[in-house]
Amino acid sequence: MKGLILSGGKGTRLRPLTFTQAKQLVPVANKPVLFYGIEALADAGIKDIGIIVGDTKAEIKEACGDGRRWGIKITYIEQDEPLGLAHAVLVSEGFLGRDSFVMYLGDNILKSGIKSLVAEFKQKKPNSLILLTEVPNPQMFGVAELRKGKVVKLVEKPKSPKSNLALVGVYMFDFHIFEAARAIKPSGRKELEITDAIQYLVDQGYRVIPHLVSGWWKDTGKIEDILEANRLILENIATRIEGSVDSASKINGNVIIEKDVLVRNSTIRGPAIIGEKTEIVDSYIGPFTSIQRGCKIIQTEVEHSIILEGSEIRDVGSRIDESLIGRGVKIFKGSAKPSVYRFMVGDKSEIGIK
Repeated sequence: MKGLILSGGKGTRLRPLTFTQAKQLVPVANKPVLFYGIEALADAGIKDIGIIVGDTKAEIKEACGDGRRWGIKITYIEQDEPLGLAHAVLVSEGFLGRDSFVMYLGDNILKSGIKSLVAEFKQKKPNSLILLTEVPNPQMFGVAELRKGKVVKLVEKPKSPKSNLALVGVYMFDFHIFEAARAIKPSGRKELEITDAIQYLVDQGYRVIPHLVSGWWKDTGKIEDILEANRLILENIATRIEGSVDSASKINGNVIIEKDVLVRNSTIRGPAIIGEKTEIVDSYIGPFTSIQRGCKIIQTEVEHSIILEGSEIRDVGSRIDESLIGRGVKIFKGSAKPSVYRFMVGDKSEIGIK
């Protein structure tokens, strides 16, 4: 069984951050989102993985390499334009051949992994296995309608959803999906929808079985979802302190402080993770915060936020909360004192607060 990870989207919902960085490489708990998908496939015993790449292919290739760090082989597959998930399947036919495969959206994180799901697919041998989860806003997703436990209808982002069961961004197929993808027509948004391809399988009498996901799943396409995924993953970390923490500082809760970190006269309240070669001075780092390597946080309070590598935040009089701050950003204090700041800041930005 092979793996197919889609990593070619433009990340328009995360701009300006994604003008200079692939959305699949935005870190959650200091690890690129894409790596969670790779690890899930590798943990399920899938060693031959294709990654669909587009405009950000050079960055994706540099981050992932040939896959040997995970004990897998990575093949990069170019998709000239993001013309839909079913189009990505067709582009990958040369790589996939007649093998069954897992298709994993590169900006998704599934807490429970896919090991048991791959085992279920191999045991039951359907033509497709789809993952579903209940959501409060089904009109934002592909939605499945079940009847007596069987899939009868799938609709992409319906205006009037018939159920609240959204398709999770992980799918399993055998080779019949190529027939389905070739048979369908582009949707109103000019894409070959995977929901239409799966509907073709259902209509043609192929066996499509649903699996309701236990545990959480996150599509990290928006800032609030990235921050929520960060929170959920940090809840399960164990304390590890490799850097230097002076006697005037306090570490509360589960906190990871990586090597060459300097913490001076500060409080870090976990769960939180501080990347290597970062300086925390006269500051408060609150729960659910991830700070990447090489940052400087001076006389500042940060909580429930993600700060990417090489950024510097100093002398901010109020607390930074629920923020996603890009690489190499500088935020510094001006004269006035607003009470709260909320940022979504792209790479190499510089902000003066007054």
